[in-house]
Amino acid sequence: MHRRHLLLGLGLLAMAPVPLSRLGISEAWSEEEEQAVPFDAQTVRQLARELASKPYKGPASDLPGAFDKLSYDDYRNVRFNGDRALWREANTGFQAQLLHRGFLFRDRVDIYQVVEGKARKLAYDPSMFRFEHGVAQPPAKTDIGFSGFRLHGPINRPDYFDEIAVFQGASYFRGVGKGQVYGSSARGLAIKTGDAGGEEFPAFRAFWLEQPRPGVDSVVVHALLDSPSAAAAHRFTIRPGTETLMSVEMTVYPRVDIDQVGIGALTSMFMFGPNDRDGIDDFRPMVCDANGLAIVTGTGERLWRPLANPQRLQISSFAVSDLRGFGLMQRQRSFFDYQDLEARYERRPGVWVEPIGDWGDGSVVLVEIPTPEEIHDNIVAFWRPREPLRKGREYSNTYRLHWGWSGPDVTDAGRFTATRVGGNADRRLFVLDIVGDRVKDLAPESLAARVTANTGEIRDIVLQPNPEIGGWRVSFALEPRGAGLVELRADLLRGEERMAESWVYRWTP
Repeated sequence: MHRRHLLLGLGLLAMAPVPLSRLGISEAWSEEEEQAVPFDAQTVRQLARELASKPYKGPASDLPGAFDKLSYDDYRNVRFNGDRALWREANTGFQAQLLHRGFLFRDRVDIYQVVEGKARKLAYDPSMFRFEHGVAQPPAKTDIGFSGFRLHGPINRPDYFDEIAVFQGASYFRGVGKGQVYGSSARGLAIKTGDAGGEEFPAFRAFWLEQPRPGVDSVVVHALLDSPSAAAAHRFTIRPGTETLMSVEMTVYPRVDIDQVGIGALTSMFMFGPNDRDGIDDFRPMVCDANGLAIVTGTGERLWRPLANPQRLQISSFAVSDLRGFGLMQRQRSFFDYQDLEARYERRPGVWVEPIGDWGDGSVVLVEIPTPEEIHDNIVAFWRPREPLRKGREYSNTYRLHWGWSGPDVTDAGRFTATRVGGNADRRLFVLDIVGDRVKDLAPESLAARVTANTGEIRDIVLQPNPEIGGWRVSFALEPRGAGLVELRADLLRGEERMAESWVYRWTP
């Protein structure tokens, strides 16, 4: 596991969830209850509604002894025993492995297995885990508990169960498609992201894992989320493949009015690339899980916003009605774009959010946070509805997450694959590459590039074929003229018809 993924929990220690027995909800779900309890599609919604009607309860810090101070390396040496995986003998096509508490993952998460409409809590047992390289095994009757779980399935070959998804740390979860490695994450809910007063991190308190039926190609997971501002119920239907799909049904019950909520929230890392290498001394050309934010609006307009690692926090907002989708995408897929044999950034999945139904008016928000190291996730993107969520009401959103190589937004229109920037403080040269079936065979005289800026001056726009990629290259110079921020836009046109998505970019010194 990459160290950065373990660090997703950093800053959450003051908000660790408490066992269901301390939340004041139905006694049938108390921590001590080990009997099977009836479970159906409404169970978690009812628990979330009940939870939101009561004051938020603070954390329980109860890690014993050495597990209270596990290092990163020690935590990696606590490994689940694969012979104890859920559904290993049930011929379901899936297995689930539980994750230990410790290091940054102090939060106790209750995990239930659902079989034939009955839910039973999974009891912690030290024998479920291997404690290696000097990590002491806890006493036999110690109940340290779980911090999350991961799902396995034969995604790459039929005789081996690879990891396909993991839920661990606040409301973070990740997935991969065939042939990929973990990269960007999703969240159950984002609240006050980028706010000067500090972000609020909702956390999953409990999961219910439905045992898949033999021959079914998906697994269903239910989750109960809680935070000071809201409680929520989630239902995930996870279908692995070349592109792994997660259908998400989410219902939020606010405790207070929330005007800074993020739905379909994605989290990623961008440290540097050809558009942003100031102060970088590194053998690799690029280090990122995703290199751009893609958006498709209700009118069919397509936007591509390359990511940056700014010197100061930046928040960009794109107003959209009837959103068709957005995603943090990795478009440069050659090993030579990254030259990293360990991290394999070219194999990180793009993650696309596809709304199901009309989400109404709102904005896609992009938050870019300065980071000096690749271990920190510094990019967040989410949908923010125009109207605040009101206390005491119920809000439902359904969407589909696509974890894969390119996302479901298949079009023959041109798309920007690379953004390169160089020059000096007075004159910045931008070089953009475009590919796509719609543009590859057009005559040069039929096309034009239009580049605009809200301030400064654009000079020397050049459009030429790029035979190395079977597409086009647009270059231009920006003279900032002392501006501290310039909003740029580039379009590839045939007459007034856009032949490609629109490239949008925020330049800062």
